[in-house]
Amino acid sequence: MRIYTLKSIKKITLILMMAIALTSCKAVAIDDIKVEQGSILSLNDCISIALNNNPAIKNARYNYGISKTNVGVARSEFFPTIGVGTGYNLSDTSSKKVSGSSNAYSVEATLNQLIWNFGRTNAHIKMQKFYLIADEYLFDNTVRETTFAVKQKYYEVLAARATVLINKAYVEINERNYQRTKAYYDEGIKSKIDLVNAEVTLSDSKISLIKSENAYKNSLVNLNNAMYLSNAPTYSIAGTEGFNIQDNVAPVDLAHITKPSEDETSHLPVSVNDAKLVTSVEKLEVLTDYKVSEFPYTFEECMNMAYKNRADLKAYNSTLDAVKENLVYVKRNYYPSISANAGYGFRDTNSTNSFNVGLNLSSSLNIMNQKYRVDAAKYQVDIAENSLNQLNQDIYFQVQNAYINMIELEKQIPLLAVKVRQTLENYELAEGRYYVGLGDYIQLQDAKVNYNNAQCSYIETIYKYNVARADLESVIAFPQQVTVTLEGK
Repeated sequence: MRIYTLKSIKKITLILMMAIALTSCKAVAIDDIKVEQGSILSLNDCISIALNNNPAIKNARYNYGISKTNVGVARSEFFPTIGVGTGYNLSDTSSKKVSGSSNAYSVEATLNQLIWNFGRTNAHIKMQKFYLIADEYLFDNTVRETTFAVKQKYYEVLAARATVLINKAYVEINERNYQRTKAYYDEGIKSKIDLVNAEVTLSDSKISLIKSENAYKNSLVNLNNAMYLSNAPTYSIAGTEGFNIQDNVAPVDLAHITKPSEDETSHLPVSVNDAKLVTSVEKLEVLTDYKVSEFPYTFEECMNMAYKNRADLKAYNSTLDAVKENLVYVKRNYYPSISANAGYGFRDTNSTNSFNVGLNLSSSLNIMNQKYRVDAAKYQVDIAENSLNQLNQDIYFQVQNAYINMIELEKQIPLLAVKVRQTLENYELAEGRYYVGLGDYIQLQDAKVNYNNAQCSYIETIYKYNVARADLESVIAFPQQVTVTLEGK
């Protein structure tokens, strides 16, 4: 009988790596995906759901709307101010010589227009425009961070699912070993301690399976959290849950266990060979020859892409421009304003009409207050420049760290694939030696544990590699297939 453990790992491996092969496509509009009972979600589906649901993205869009209105408020300073008023006055005068009363109804309208304030309003408008640009880039940066978070949790689900499959197969191995050891113990071939050790090992493997299943469920919770998907129905992750589980776990077949004959003590008994797990060389070659797709950019190219594409870096640059314009705006408060006004009035007393037009040059300034406001604006520029310099350095180290991690893990994957094959061969040899009396149970148990650990390490490394690659794509702001933009942009 064949072992299907490596076959399942091969499938899971291919699934894990296919998820990163889509990065060269153009961005497309996201769909409003409804998650229903039994849905099968791809990575792009999960990203689309997160981009639609994430409150941080919604807040970033709202902040952009506020900045857009602030630009309109700044521009409105060049629009005229209209005033309208009406009133009714009643007076009563009384003295020894004269007395009388009067009442009057009046209507007034005024128009004030700013003509020039020596560039102060222009600086205010420019400042708000730069803040608007910064908020647009901050929106894009929130999309980038959301996409990476979903990718990380998606790969976590794949890895957790693969670990469950490995541990299920490991339980099958130990179940078969226990049944076989029990049969040999009943025949007087193996000792009681071997049977007890087989029972303990089987129990431990079942505990590991329960833990891995719990980790898998937690990974689904984390993915739901990354997508802000509450009360989610049962759904599947494309490429893993779509496989029939029974095809990925070696079945237990104990129909051919017999006592070995005396002439078979020097080699593996046929009956045991029929009952143990065997993997063909062909499938091992498929696994060990698997190669990850090479990342198409060098470290230097990644650095250039990061400094060119990072939305948060562009937002910091726009913020610096905004606070510089704020400094100009504050400094120009030293200058006066030139405005024009016009007014019209009507009083019903003798039907009096009045009309006036004027041109004014005015200035109102607290010198000490203005000095401190200028100093504060200068400090804001210093803070913005320092924050920008810090982000430039952070980006360098982020790209460097992500690139090193990805390359290091890329080197480990083929080595760990070889280790899986070697530990399997060692396990098969140890099992054969044990059941013909040439090896002890400790050697057999160590071989089984090493084989299982090698498979888990292999899958974990593939998971880490995918996360590292997604992290690198994130820190260089590599264009993604699924994204979202501001309305009207």
